[in-house]
This record gives sequence, structure tokens and C-alpha cells, in this order.
Amino acid sequence: MNNYISENKDRFLSELLDMLRIPSVSADPKFKEDVLRTAEFVKQRLIEAGADNVELCETAGYPIVYGEKIIDPNLPTVIVYGHYDVQPADPYELWNSPPFEPVIKDGNIYARGACDDKGQMYMHVKAFETMMRTNTLTCNVKFMIEGEEEVGSSNLGTFVKENKEKLKGDVILISDTGMLGNDTPSITAGLRGLSYVEVEVTGPNRDLHSGLYGGAVANPINILCQMIASLHDENNRITIPGFYDNVEELSAEERAEMARAPFSLDKYKKALDLGDVHGEAGYVTMERNSIRPTLDVNGIWGGYTGEGAKTVIASKAFAKISMRLVPNQTSEEITEKFQKHFESIAPASVKVLVKPHHGGEPVVTPTDSVAYKAASKAYEETFGVKPIPVRSGGSIPIVAMFKSELGLDSVLMGFGLDSDAIHSPNEHFGVFNYMKGIETIPMFYKHYAEMSK
Repeated sequence: MNNYISENKDRFLSELLDMLRIPSVSADPKFKEDVLRTAEFVKQRLIEAGADNVELCETAGYPIVYGEKIIDPNLPTVIVYGHYDVQPADPYELWNSPPFEPVIKDGNIYARGACDDKGQMYMHVKAFETMMRTNTLTCNVKFMIEGEEEVGSSNLGTFVKENKEKLKGDVILISDTGMLGNDTPSITAGLRGLSYVEVEVTGPNRDLHSGLYGGAVANPINILCQMIASLHDENNRITIPGFYDNVEELSAEERAEMARAPFSLDKYKKALDLGDVHGEAGYVTMERNSIRPTLDVNGIWGGYTGEGAKTVIASKAFAKISMRLVPNQTSEEITEKFQKHFESIAPASVKVLVKPHHGGEPVVTPTDSVAYKAASKAYEETFGVKPIPVRSGGSIPIVAMFKSELGLDSVLMGFGLDSDAIHSPNEHFGVFNYMKGIETIPMFYKHYAEMSK
């Protein structure tokens, strides 16, 4: 098997670069044809790899690529989930090379989507091809690759509900997470949920001259900034009433176990060019970004931002705000509490509109399941080190949905690194990580089949 992988390394890389050249940005309608081209690309590669019944399943949005290989109905069935859409590449000027012209430099593949999630998703296609060509596939496999993950997977739930028979299986296998390091593999055992909203603050019915009206009329931008600043107290705790009511509090023993994961605060600050870290009092960095809820402004705008000066009081100001959630919080509950609170703190001089976008639920995956143990053995076999279970600060909302709709747990076998700059300029994915994923995934199938007997 490893001979096949090494002999085809250049082709595996070349195919990934071809896919990365297609700007499959699901958030921007101008890239619609490119997103559809990427779906077709994945479909063709699955057919070439040996999958049966490969199709583009239409949805109200972008299609879901489905394919399968049923070698024996008595064997366990692994459902591979991934996504072929990517985040917008803006701001383009901060990229060292064009985001959709991939380059390999210093052992890394630089392109939008290199790690999230084209590179990690494509590992599964190439691992499947490897198992087919070397006659080592030990489980049935079904692929479900969507094109709307970066915009909330709004149509995936409908697809899953309408295709439960087609999606019968034993475990969901996902590579859309990371690991601690190339010498310290880890498996994600928990994800935060998400509540994402957009807020609009309106003052006067039109933009006003800041000299004639300044000081007499509310400035929506000033007020929005004040409202946002009030959402945290002096200890960086979120001030929304009831926000922490259901937050899971880990025991001292559980926090001590988390602290076993290697982490250098100095290296962390240096990598991000920070003078110091920031966050909720009473918790260390690795806890703040994984087991504690957060509220962050993701974008803010209003007024005149062009060249030169224009002295106006803007009629409107806007912001996009995301809240990461932890077990026992729900996106619906938190969105409702945010909306009620944000409206209540607005002065009478402005009007406030809160527009909920998408959300997702937090999830903790079992570390005592057959699937987790099989994944752990797979990493140990290829990395030579037993992986550490960790909780991720990120969100994959569909993990909770797979559990509620299909009754299936997910195993999160990520191969990315925190330094891969996903969602940022200069996103990249290590060639080592890409190839190591292709090598490790077949070991999961092998151990999962053996341990499921």
C-alpha cells in the first residue's frame, strides 16, 4: 500500500493543485460556476478511484457529491463527509501568492482551501483509490461531499433527512480539523457550537453633514461601537444575561488532563506576533479557545471608507458577530438571548435590527468508541506516537446533526495545524500532512473492520 502511495505522490499532489485552482467560494454568487465545476471535479475523481453510483445530488443550493463502494453488506460502513467549497480569499493583497494559483513552498501547499477542506477532503479520495488499487479496502464506504459548509450547510440537513436509507452506516469519518503537531498527533473529541448574527443600527434617515448635525444627532457608528464594547466586562466575561446559565463546567481533574497537551505560550505569542494573550479571567489559553464560550466581532462597517475625507454622520452602521458555544448551550437559546439583550441596550436615538444567520450545536464525541480506538491505532501506526484527545475551538455544526438524524457518532481525524492559516491570507497545508493523511486513513479502515467483529 505504501509503495502505491509513494509511486503516485506526484499525481496525488498535481490533482489537488488542479482542484485548488478552481475558486469554489460558496459565499459569493459570482463564483457559482466555479463551485459547480469543483463538484464535477470531485465526482469524476471518485469515479476514477473506483466508487459506484457516483452522482451530483441536487439541493436548493449547491449539489452534494455522493458515491459508494459496498463490498460486503455484512461489513461495517464508513460514511466520509467533507466539503469542496472554500472561504472567500479577501483581502487578496495580503496573500504572498494568488490564492487560486497554488504553489508549493518550504514543504507547504499555499492556496485558499489547501487545508480547509479541499486538501483534507481529497486525502480520503486518494486513500480510497489506494485501497481499491491494492485490494485492501476492509469496509464499505459512502462519500457525502457538500458545497455549502462555509455558508452554514443549510441544505445538508434536508438532504440527510430525505436520504436516511441511502446514508445508512456505522460511523461518520471527517477530516476538517487539526492536530497539535506533526510530532504530536491528536484526535478532536469535542467541538464548539456557533451562533452567527448580523446587527444593523440606524440613526437619521440619511447621511448627514457632520458639521451641521454633529453633536445633536446620534451617530450610529459611535453607538454601535459602544454597544459592542459593553458585551464584555473587565474580566472579559460576556455580559448578556443568562449567557452562562447552561455552560458545562469541567472538573479540576478534566482541566488537568487537558493541560497535559504540549503548549508553549511563548511560541504561541511569537507565531501571532502578540505582546500578550487576552481572554476570560480564570482560564488559560488552551481552555479559552476550546471549553469556554466566546463572542467576537467578525466585521464592522458604516459611513465613508473611500479615499480622502467625507465628513458625514452615517445613517447606518453594521457588524457581524459570532458566538462560539460549549456543551449544554444551544444556538437557538443564545441567539435569542443576544437579540433580546442587544435590543435592550440601544438608546432611543437609534433603531436596532438583529438578523440571525446560521448556527450549530456543540458536540463531544466519545473516546471509548470502537471508531475512536481504531483512529487512535491508525495514528499510532503511522506517526509512531499515540494521539492525544483534544477539544477544538472550531465548529462543525453538522456533527451534531449527523448524531440526531442518523444516530451516528463522528470520528474527527484532522491532519491540519493551527499554523495553516485557514480562513486567513496565505492558507497552506503541509505536503507531509497531506501524504500522511492518505497513509493513515486506510489504517483506520483496517482497524475499524477488525475491532468491529
